[in-house]
Amino acid sequence: VLIPAFIAAYTGQDPKKVSLINNSNNNIKSNPFAGMIPKPNWNIQFSGLSKVPALAEYFSNITLSNGYNGSLSMNSFTSSLNFTNDPFARMNTPEFKVSGNYVPYFLVPNITISERMEPLIGFNMTTKTQWSLRFEYKKSRTLALSLIDYQLSENNSKEWIFGTSYRKKGLRLPFVIPGLNNNKLNNDLTFRLDVGMRDVYNSNSRLDQTNAYGTGGQKELTLQPSIDYVLNTKINLKFFFDQRRATPYISSSPPIINTRAGVNIRIAL
Repeated sequence: VLIPAFIAAYTGQDPKKVSLINNSNNNIKSNPFAGMIPKPNWNIQFSGLSKVPALAEYFSNITLSNGYNGSLSMNSFTSSLNFTNDPFARMNTPEFKVSGNYVPYFLVPNITISERMEPLIGFNMTTKTQWSLRFEYKKSRTLALSLIDYQLSENNSKEWIFGTSYRKKGLRLPFVIPGLNNNKLNNDLTFRLDVGMRDVYNSNSRLDQTNAYGTGGQKELTLQPSIDYVLNTKINLKFFFDQRRATPYISSSPPIINTRAGVNIRIAL
């Protein structure tokens, strides 16, 4: 009863239409979830807007995307040694006398629902002047139901990603570099900026209680500017800065800031 109720409550289905586990199975190799039909997963990308004449004059690429990935899983299941087909014997079991629970044929210790919209909304465009803009909004959740200690663990996350880049050839620098004629770069110089924010919240609740309590989670802010320069066909230079800030929701964890910066030199032999 608990498993179909759990699936109906967190997938928005009618409880009367969720398949019940067939407890009349007499073969341990039978699949207890054979009556459940999985949802299809998808990844859709649409790039037809760049072919519209009014937009094709300014943009070389416009892409809209949407994706979904979901799964229903369990670690294992076993058959109960105390199961019986006799209805009178079922009522005389210790489980029924103490808690009113019948002994099922299958014992399922846990079941997990995982869903990810990656992305829920995705937008990517590139102009004729080599300027790119990217935006993604992602959502995900993981629900873990334990039928051993009768607890539900829930993890929800939302993520916003904004990225932009610009590529320029023959850029004139505002300062003097020894050995560079007219302070003008001959090869491609690419500016990138990625900003992301992720909100993660973890909660736990017991099946016989109406309230849930937070167990973890944090807000994460990411800032990643960088500059790439193609020195020649063999050497590529990258100046980068990467900072990540994490602000937890619970007081037992401190705020954390990680910062990295430097220069990467990539040589192709």
